[in-house]
Amino acid sequence: MKQAILIFTAILIGGSLTYLTIDNRNQSDITKNIKENNTITKKDRSSTKTILASNHINNTYNLDFTNAAEKTVNAVVHIKSEYLQSYNSDPLLDYFWGPQGSRGHRPQIATGSGVIISEDGYIVTNNHVIDDASNVLITLNDGRELSAKIIGSDPNTDLALLKIDEKNLLFTEFGNSDDLKLGDWVLAVGNPFNLTSTVTAGIVSAKSRNINILRSNSRDNIFPLESFIQTDAAVNPGNSGGALVTPDGYLVGINTAIASKTGSYSGYSFAIPSNIALKVINDLKNYGVVQRAFIGIMIQDVTQELMDQLKLPSTNGVLVSGFSENGAAQEAGIEKYDVILKVEDVPVNDVPELQEQIGKHKPGDVVKMLIQTKKEIKEVSVELRNENGNTEIINKKLTEKESILFGATLEDLQLNDLKRLKIKSGVVLKKIDNGKFKNIGIENGFIITHVDKVPIDNKRNLINLLRSKKGGILIEGQYPNGTKGYFGIGL
Repeated sequence: MKQAILIFTAILIGGSLTYLTIDNRNQSDITKNIKENNTITKKDRSSTKTILASNHINNTYNLDFTNAAEKTVNAVVHIKSEYLQSYNSDPLLDYFWGPQGSRGHRPQIATGSGVIISEDGYIVTNNHVIDDASNVLITLNDGRELSAKIIGSDPNTDLALLKIDEKNLLFTEFGNSDDLKLGDWVLAVGNPFNLTSTVTAGIVSAKSRNINILRSNSRDNIFPLESFIQTDAAVNPGNSGGALVTPDGYLVGINTAIASKTGSYSGYSFAIPSNIALKVINDLKNYGVVQRAFIGIMIQDVTQELMDQLKLPSTNGVLVSGFSENGAAQEAGIEKYDVILKVEDVPVNDVPELQEQIGKHKPGDVVKMLIQTKKEIKEVSVELRNENGNTEIINKKLTEKESILFGATLEDLQLNDLKRLKIKSGVVLKKIDNGKFKNIGIENGFIITHVDKVPIDNKRNLINLLRSKKGGILIEGQYPNGTKGYFGIGL
């Protein structure tokens, strides 16, 4: 039986390598800064001489990577993130000393790359490079070291946005990843093996690859969007979050993973398309969270078997196999077994291609789709919705301001969380900074179920109750692993 291909995310963590297994899985000119509308844009290349190296272009231009390489290496940074790894507690010691009796944390280091995308210090990287980090340090190509703030992250696409307090930085302009064609030349720039910025070259081997490297987790609301650009440019540990650029120096991808049996580069690497990255980082900057849009359908690729069974003219497009509740598709007139052929004039021939095109939009956007029905090919307009079935934009920044108490960010538990934890109600402390909760020893993830024996239904209930109290109070609750906790706090 053939050995399973291991997907190795290009990151060196504490000196060890992490392996992941594949399961059978025209717009305005680029700004040199964030515009007043807080939006980062991509380069309009219609007025520039482009040398994307497809064969016919190779015959016309003398392809030269030197300018692109020189420009990009100074816009790619080395990232070192520090985090604490917890180890298991001893129930016996916990019995005598409480839930913190035998708990401990070991400091760990993760390294990777990042790309400066504005002159005032915004940097895009992979989420797995900075996930759970308590401190992030950026090393510029000239050797300067700066602390970075995490603006936001998105595990659904494995992207994160950082910010350093610096001006007049060299940066990389966004290109249009939809313009890439198979065989086009690309350059991968990053910091493999902790070396300073390194440049390798290759061609686009495939597009819209789904390699199942990002795992679904409905509990944490993680529904991965994978539509990778596959290249044969050499990418190694430490390249995660680095730049994939065209020979004219435009950013078309964020390097994320490699397919390898050894843990080092052995033929293929994968990058997140820049059009997805551009949408994600603008959402993170403006709202603190990605505005994910949904059509409200269940989909699958059109196979030969399905084509024969449903008497379809070809295997082109993506089949609609069902609908979700409160979805937009049914309201737009889409029916079961219709086939989606195009989204905004872009052909979609498999699930990742459809997900990539929808992933560029936000709830409330109206997109045009070309649909193959049983009788005809027609165009329909669909107003995309969020996961709750409406078109509201979620502003995490405003929500968090309204959900902070005593240095902790509060979050209501969902019904499935309550069932899993076997509790009737509670509020989770997602992030604990300096304040009363931290001072009394409460750790991240603690769920407050009662205050002075009064059940806590939601965060508003908790905030109002605590603000009305004076003197000493008793807080009861538990950690996600079931460990009970009792804390006294003075108000």
